[in-house]
Amino acid sequence: MAGKFIVFEGGDATGKSTQARLLAERRGARFTFEPGDCSIGPAVRSILLDPANDHLSFRAEALLYAADRAQHVEEVIRPTLESGVDVVADRYVSSSVVYQGIGRGFGAAAIAEISRFATGGLLPDITVLLDVDPSLSDRRLGGDRDRLEQAGDEFHRMVRQGYLDLAEGDDSWLVIDSSGSIAEVAVRIDAGVTEILP
Repeated sequence: MAGKFIVFEGGDATGKSTQARLLAERRGARFTFEPGDCSIGPAVRSILLDPANDHLSFRAEALLYAADRAQHVEEVIRPTLESGVDVVADRYVSSSVVYQGIGRGFGAAAIAEISRFATGGLLPDITVLLDVDPSLSDRRLGGDRDRLEQAGDEFHRMVRQGYLDLAEGDDSWLVIDSSGSIAEVAVRIDAGVTEILP
């Protein structure tokens, strides 16, 4: 019996990592994240997020995310699901579609195609989008930011809108206002996930 695959998406400082971990604990699921949670992951993550790598081409960025994801699916996500255990992931395909496809200007369709190849077509059962006003995200981030967090206000505005556009009219997406406390947001997530995945 296959496990359920739940993905958390959203811009930076929306609470994804915290809420994904909490939901995984509540469901007895395997928590994982991108980029970085596979054998090649730490090296790829270091390249992608290090602010010193400001010379990294946007095409290389997109392909590095895809490479990490391919290994992640092969080593972690698919075997766990096939064992019957749920997986809760902090970021997946939609992150690349929005950040590289829309934010970097390569086009959502092109990045989605690369991701389909990388994942072998594996899609989540539900995507939980944590949404928050950009001004609150900016305050939460503070001053110490990685390479993508430093991309600028217009980039992050496009990322947020890109996520909202992906979620619109798709019953497998759950959009959650993440501006409340950790406990308040967790209650909203539980209610929504239970409705879609009893």
